[in-house]
Amino acid sequence: MLLKKLLRTLWRYKAQFISMVIMIALGVGVFLGFNVEWYSLSRNTNEIYEATHFADYRIYSESGFSAQNLQKVLAIPGVKDATRYLAINTVVKGETDVLSLTVSENMNVSGILLMAGQEYDPEDPDGLWLSNKYAEVNGIKLGDQLTLSYKTLSVTGRVKGLVKSSEYLICLPDETQLMPDYSSYGYAYMSPVMLKQAIPALFRGLVGDSLYYQINVLSDLDKPAFVAAADAALGSTWLVLSKDETISWAEAQGEIQEGITMGSILPVLFLGIAVLTMVTTMHRITASEKTQIGTLKALGFRDARIMRHYTCYALMIGLIGSALGTGLGYVLGWYIMNPGGAMATYIDMPSWRLYAPTFCWIVIMAIIAFLTLIGFLSVRQMLRGSAADALRPYTPKRMKHLKIEETRFFKRLGFGVKWNLRDCLRHKSRSLMTLLGVVGCMVLLVGGLGMKDTADFFVDSFFDQAINYKTRVNLDTEHVTNLQAQALADEMEGDWCASSSVQIGDRGFELDVYSVTRGKVLFPNEDMKFTQLSDDGAYVCMRIARDFGLRPGDSLRFSPYGTDKTYTVTVAGVLSSMSESVTMSATYADSIGLDYTVSQIFTDLTDIAPNEYILNTQTKQAIMDSFETFMALMNTMIFLLVVAAVVLGVVVLYNLGVMSYTERYREMATLKVLGFKDKKIARLLIGQNLWLTLIGILLGLPAGWGVLSYLLHALAAEYEMKLVIGPVTYIVSILLTFGVSLIVGLMVACKNRRIDMVAALKIEE
Repeated sequence: MLLKKLLRTLWRYKAQFISMVIMIALGVGVFLGFNVEWYSLSRNTNEIYEATHFADYRIYSESGFSAQNLQKVLAIPGVKDATRYLAINTVVKGETDVLSLTVSENMNVSGILLMAGQEYDPEDPDGLWLSNKYAEVNGIKLGDQLTLSYKTLSVTGRVKGLVKSSEYLICLPDETQLMPDYSSYGYAYMSPVMLKQAIPALFRGLVGDSLYYQINVLSDLDKPAFVAAADAALGSTWLVLSKDETISWAEAQGEIQEGITMGSILPVLFLGIAVLTMVTTMHRITASEKTQIGTLKALGFRDARIMRHYTCYALMIGLIGSALGTGLGYVLGWYIMNPGGAMATYIDMPSWRLYAPTFCWIVIMAIIAFLTLIGFLSVRQMLRGSAADALRPYTPKRMKHLKIEETRFFKRLGFGVKWNLRDCLRHKSRSLMTLLGVVGCMVLLVGGLGMKDTADFFVDSFFDQAINYKTRVNLDTEHVTNLQAQALADEMEGDWCASSSVQIGDRGFELDVYSVTRGKVLFPNEDMKFTQLSDDGAYVCMRIARDFGLRPGDSLRFSPYGTDKTYTVTVAGVLSSMSESVTMSATYADSIGLDYTVSQIFTDLTDIAPNEYILNTQTKQAIMDSFETFMALMNTMIFLLVVAAVVLGVVVLYNLGVMSYTERYREMATLKVLGFKDKKIARLLIGQNLWLTLIGILLGLPAGWGVLSYLLHALAAEYEMKLVIGPVTYIVSILLTFGVSLIVGLMVACKNRRIDMVAALKIEE
């Protein structure tokens, strides 16, 4: 009998049941989906790091490392393995594509994973092991022949394998390109034997034993200890980067941390609103069922059995909602983490399996248990006293007159305003849940649309205003002199830059020396206002200023790698930069005696003739194309946030609106008896909803700004973006939220036409 009654009860409160199931499903789904995303990324990236023995440290030298240098590094206590390593950017003959041609003497350190073709052979004289993703995008197959040009020379090889590499897990040519573009940039490995054969053609005047400009090292030593040991072993100060400072590790770990951060904010918002709504709704349902509970008690049903019966209602909501939420969570995780999904455009992993952290299952079980407890406590409260007490209908607590009701202002208010205000004060928990639902909706809308405003402003500032050139020409710093480079810049009517690496404290940063006389490059400050480089100091990026506590007028000490020199400069200002860098004018660099070599020229020319001093070129459009991919991913995320906001608003407001209608059923019947028209009663119901919506919007606007500000600093600090929220975002967020509230209010208000006045007024108060 109780089973039939349970089904009838579910049908009677189907609107609340469905809405609560949806809320729990959304809460669990978003919570699980966000955590599946970062945890799967962590597990899958760790698999390729471990399989390829990703190097812990990288030592760099502009003059190259000999075999003796490698032996000295291998002799350092704590070093498990090491290899000499070379990576140079080459141009594919007949194309404008760039391939990073890579050679490693020991594939047991930062090796490769074979996806198709022959196993890598260190003695192969003409084989190329090509990025399988680059091959797929460009239609290259096993056995195809590629000719790669370096400077004015070339080397030819045949594709014998398609591979993935942990060193190119995030395949970017430099920090100015935000997203990989495999249609124009990839990587290829060749054997040391093939390198030796290519030396006469590729490296004129260099000794073959010192062609490797990098040593990759596996070691458990911490960085200060390793740097000290490497400097002592090699007899000089070298640029040493830990894996934390490489793109392939740092960016992947950054994505994981971003996932953890996102998983600790938005899912908590959904879960919190879902659980709190469940608390309120279950209490109201059991209150509405008080007469039924009393009847069962009068018929001889024990309290324990009645409690089990109504507790099953909450348990079913928890189980069904969690089951649907689990499926939704994996769908969300797969949407992001699959070989054709959003993350695959950024990270090139061999495995895309989905994993969920253990704590997610613990949280889901805890939610089910908590919801069941809510149902248990709600019905237990109604069972107190005798059967006669239980049979009496639930009576809300009697309201006391408030002081505001005695004021002239309150007495001048219309009937509808007074009625709605008293109802809000009488049912505080329901009103609070409505506010939370509206605030949550506004946070998602303002945060999502504001993220697009911020990214658009970033693109406009950096790519449309700061970058005024069409082509960036990268020079061969080993052979070109500053006079030759400057003459080449004048010939191209361009500006130039000299980039090198320096050490500040125990960390490595980029040092950029600019000569800007034609306005090809502009420099945005912290407020994204453009400034000229002065000749009386150096400029630091926002991250360096933050990490080292620097302000204009402070002193900064740095040491160029490969030298024993130390320079002390005055901080002239703080810039917003794409990279962690120190920037200064060429005039100031000359005044402090800084040695530098021009490495880049910025010009409006697009047809660059081959030159022995030019390594390769990169167009501004290629950089913009990569950012368009980034924006496409962001737009997808924003779309999901907007949809989630609308669903959240509809479900919460409808559920609480139906609850409000049920609780005020007798009051509305009384109003109808007194002659109030359906439209007038509908306006009363909608009015209260819109009041709460207005208050929720006023609270949600600053809350959305605050959440976006936190996410911006936590998730996108490497881009040094400035938070920007345009008026259109505020207007659209407000109109969408008001629209959702009005539509839901109309849906609930339509119910008053079906009020049975006689039946309602028979209920004993």
